[in-house]
Amino acid sequence: MFELLEPIAAVTYSEATNEPFMALGMRNFWDGYFAGRAAPLGLVPAEVVHAVFYNFADGEVARHIPWVWGKITPQEAIAVRERGSVTALRGRIGELADSDGLGRAGDLATLAAVSAPTEGRALYAGLRALDVPEEPVAKLWHAATLLREHRGDGHNAALLAHGIGGTEAHVLLACSLGMKPEKFGRIHHLPKAQLAAVVDGLRARGLVNDAGGFTDAGRDIKERIEALTDDLAAPAYDVLNADELDELIAGLEPIAAAVQAADD
Repeated sequence: MFELLEPIAAVTYSEATNEPFMALGMRNFWDGYFAGRAAPLGLVPAEVVHAVFYNFADGEVARHIPWVWGKITPQEAIAVRERGSVTALRGRIGELADSDGLGRAGDLATLAAVSAPTEGRALYAGLRALDVPEEPVAKLWHAATLLREHRGDGHNAALLAHGIGGTEAHVLLACSLGMKPEKFGRIHHLPKAQLAAVVDGLRARGLVNDAGGFTDAGRDIKERIEALTDDLAAPAYDVLNADELDELIAGLEPIAAAVQAADD
């Protein structure tokens, strides 16, 4: 389900969504990112957004929150994000946007998305408080976003339970991709000394070797975190019977494939 829903939800982070935010006075992509993604939390301080998002280095959120709220309200950011995301999704899937299959997939995904447990999932709960769009493409995107953030909140809990901090999680992801942390796009901008200290901490715990790759213990902890993330995400789909789940998968497959093909 992650592989099918992530491409749909992730259109949010495309140029089609960024441009409307820039037109409203955002200085860069990350202003729009934080305004749109944090908006369901309301006017909370940067410290709260940092805690909920989990995987940004200290100080990064504060470069954008609360500055963005001087340019746009959370309610406006929610609307801008939805419009831009729907435009981006429509542009990637073509005639599938008006198909019966998309409508049915949106209905089933929404059923799962509004039936998942909210306890301990602050960002998902904030999104659950929003109205579900009626237009089919918007409804599917909204459901995919709900399920993505439900899973993401669970992933953060799994990381926390295993003692892995947000920046450490990015280092381990870089290792799993065979990349040096200092070359990995999500953390390459960090000061060298700061990133080196994170890597050194993981090395001292026996999770990363001297070459900057996984040890067996590091690979094991990452696999356990991913397995727990899956387990914590699964209850969202309990509301669907086996036939409905199969139907949802079949409906999402061509849509996800079209998005991925367009992005490639």
